[in-house]
Amino acid sequence: MPKITEIFFDCDNTLVLSEELAFEACADLANEILEKQDITVRYTGDQLIQDFVGQNFRGMMVSLQAKFKFELSKEELEGYVKKEEDKVIAKLLEKAQPCVGASEQLEKLFEEKKYDLAVVSSSALRRVRASIQKVGQDKYFDYDMVFSAATSLPKPTSKPDPAIYLHALEACGKKAEETVTVEDSVSGALSAIRANIAVIGYVGSYHGEEKQAEMAQRLTDLGARVIMKHWNEFPKCLKEIEGRAISPAL
Repeated sequence: MPKITEIFFDCDNTLVLSEELAFEACADLANEILEKQDITVRYTGDQLIQDFVGQNFRGMMVSLQAKFKFELSKEELEGYVKKEEDKVIAKLLEKAQPCVGASEQLEKLFEEKKYDLAVVSSSALRRVRASIQKVGQDKYFDYDMVFSAATSLPKPTSKPDPAIYLHALEACGKKAEETVTVEDSVSGALSAIRANIAVIGYVGSYHGEEKQAEMAQRLTDLGARVIMKHWNEFPKCLKEIEGRAISPAL
């Protein structure tokens, strides 16, 4: 079996605590859209997270249209996507913080030079770059090793579609079995699993032990190989996956 040579990382709430900031901005726009459609439902950022965590704004708007049975024109949707990107980036550049312990593990990996490193996100490339730059993580990734389902593909999509992981594998010149990824959401984990990539399920950015336990179970049920509650567990989690990857019994 091939050994692990590449580590992918989701960005939002995996490397950078960005989801709550992003969903605050998304809620404002979602409510504006719903009001224009004469739909009385209104969202808070927290409610949007519950319904749509792991999806980018484009994916969220597709789901919203299906849920409330209305249709935006392509031009309207693109206008809102651009507006959301600007609003979210402004919030991130003002307030974003790294996930606890993530930067320390990235620094160790970067200094060891044992693995190639890349970011694989659903979010727009400008947003991902703004996030990792704000928290000082951009120095750990080559500029062209940051991939976005919203921006990097010929046809924009969102996790759980595996397209962005398949694209990242091709761009990095890797096979799925040489790769591990860290994901915090159901849609992200599904995207990687559908691309046959081993998943470390990270639950440390969820609030409260009950929510962490619930997400750990959901990610395990999907097929995540191992669950990580804090980034200081990363070396142990990686070693566990590498042990399985090289085991002749598998």
